[in-house]
Amino acid sequence: MQMGDETRQRVKFTDDRVCKSHLLDCCPHDILAGTRMDLGECTKIHDLALRADYEIASKERDLFFELDAMDHLESFIAECDRRTELAKKRLAETQEEISAEVSAKAEKVHELNEDIGKLLAKAEQLGAEGNVDESQKILMEVEKVRAKKKEAEEEYRNSMPASSFQQQKLRVCEVCSAYLGLHDNDRRLADHFGGKLHLGFIQIREKLDQLRKTVAEKQEKRNQDRLRRREEREREERMGRRSGSRNRDRRRSRSRDRRRRRSRSASRERRKSRSRSRERHRRHRSRSRSHSRGHRRGSRDRSSKHKSSRDRSSREKSRDRERKEKSSSERRHESTNGKSRSKRSEEREAGEI
Repeated sequence: MQMGDETRQRVKFTDDRVCKSHLLDCCPHDILAGTRMDLGECTKIHDLALRADYEIASKERDLFFELDAMDHLESFIAECDRRTELAKKRLAETQEEISAEVSAKAEKVHELNEDIGKLLAKAEQLGAEGNVDESQKILMEVEKVRAKKKEAEEEYRNSMPASSFQQQKLRVCEVCSAYLGLHDNDRRLADHFGGKLHLGFIQIREKLDQLRKTVAEKQEKRNQDRLRRREEREREERMGRRSGSRNRDRRRSRSRDRRRRRSRSASRERRKSRSRSRERHRRHRSRSRSHSRGHRRGSRDRSSKHKSSRDRSSREKSRDRERKEKSSSERRHESTNGKSRSKRSEEREAGEI
C-alpha cells in the first residue's frame, strides 16, 4: 500500500501498519510482482523512505523485525507448499499409472532437466554481468549434464511401451509449484529456471532460511542475555544477603557495643548517684548535727529568754501590785483625811453655834 505525503509525515517505520517484510526487502508482493502469481498490492504500507529509516535505526539498536518478516514468509511458503501437494495429487489421479522402476527413471530425467535449466539460467546471468569465462565454464557443464540426460531418457524409453513414452509426463516444481514436462527442451527449462517466478520463489525461500537462522541466533543471544542478567541478579541477591548478614552482624555488634556503653554509663551513673547520695547523706547528717546543736542552743536561749521574761513579768506584776496598793492606800488616806476635815468643819460649825 502506497502512502500520501500527509500519511508519510505521520507514519514511522515502527508503526504496525508498515510491512516489516518490505523493510527487510523480502515481501512476496514485491518479489513476485509481474509474474503469473502476482499477488497484487500489499495490505500494509510500503515506502522506500521508511526502509531507509529502518536501515539507519537498525545499526544503532536491535528492533527484531526479523520475527515479523519470518512469520509472514512462513505463512506464504506454507500456502505455496499446500498448493504444490494438491497439484501432485491431481497429477497422480490424471496420469497413467506406471511402475515404481519406470517412475524412478522418469524422476531421474526430471532431475537432470532441472540441473540443465538451472545451469543455463546461471550462465545467462553471468554473461549478462560480463563474466564470459565463468559463463563458458558453466556451458561446458551443461553439455555434460545433457549427455547424462540422453542416457537417462534412453533407459526410460526402453522401460515402457512407445505409445506411453510419447505421452507428456508432467512434474510439479518443488520451488514454485509450476508444471514441468519430461520432454521440455533446454530453452523451455532455461526460461523456467531463469524466470522471475522461479527465481523469486528461490529468493523468498532463501530469505526465509536466513531469517530463521537470524531469529534463532538473536533468540539464543536474548536467552543468554536473560540468563546472564538472572545470574547477575542472583549473584547480587546473594551478595546482598551476605552484605545483609554482615550488616546484621555489624548492627548486632554495634547494638552490643551500645548496650555495653549504656551498661558502663549506667554503672557510672549508678556509682555517681551512689556517691551523690552518700554525699547528700553526709551533708544531711552534718546539717542534722549542726541543726541539733543549734536547736539545743536555741532551746537554752529560749529557756533563758523565757526565764527572763517570767522575771520581768513577775517584777512588772509586783510593781503593778505595789502601784495598786499605793493607789489604794492613797485613796484610803484621802478618804480618812476627808472624813477628818468634814468632822473638823462640823465641829467648827458646831462651836460657832
